Amino acid sequence: MNKSPLKKALQQFYTASADAISMVEVPPLHFLKAEGQGDPNTSPEFQSAAETLFRLSCTLKLLLKKEQGLDWTVMPLEGLWSAEDMITFLEGRQGVWQWTLMILQPDIVTGEAVGRAVELAQSKKGASPLYDTTFGRHTDGQSVQILHEGPYAGKAATIARLHRFIREKGYHFAGPLHEIYLNDPRQTAPEKMKTILRQPVSLEVQK
Repeated sequence: MNKSPLKKALQQFYTASADAISMVEVPPLHFLKAEGQGDPNTSPEFQSAAETLFRLSCTLKLLLKKEQGLDWTVMPLEGLWSAEDMITFLEGRQGVWQWTLMILQPDIVTGEAVGRAVELAQSKKGASPLYDTTFGRHTDGQSVQILHEGPYAGKAATIARLHRFIREKGYHFAGPLHEIYLNDPRQTAPEKMKTILRQPVSLEVQK
């Protein structure tokens, strides 16, 4: 059986320090994606989207393992967050945030395989409806990132630190805030949660 070392190969993009902000150059990667808007703590759509992405990721893994002898570790949930006014991130006004949830897929996954995984997941007896998803590339490119340790509710201070670093360096924001959830909140105490906060930037000095 061919085990794809996906997590190991991309380790530099799925680890970060809580002590220092680092710069990374993230290449184009393939993701299953689901989009929506609203507070992730209260939005049924957010929960449905997350569940669908994990269902399809596991179905893809089992499908290609059976057909081609390929295997890999399902990657963690990730989220892109944007808003018309960036200050809403610091104020915690989550109801106006737009989100795109994602799970990274290995290069061996194709759109055709995703289509078959959707059909298989939907065909299972008693299965709940799937949230609308897409499959495609996402590129962060040049980014700064830091590890947030603790409850999601405490992210604002870490985001503020990231924003302050960007302003001090004279960089431009060049994409939505990217969060990578390294723990399952259903199985991890809030104080032990770890989340990578990544902000794509342009290295041009602001005028």
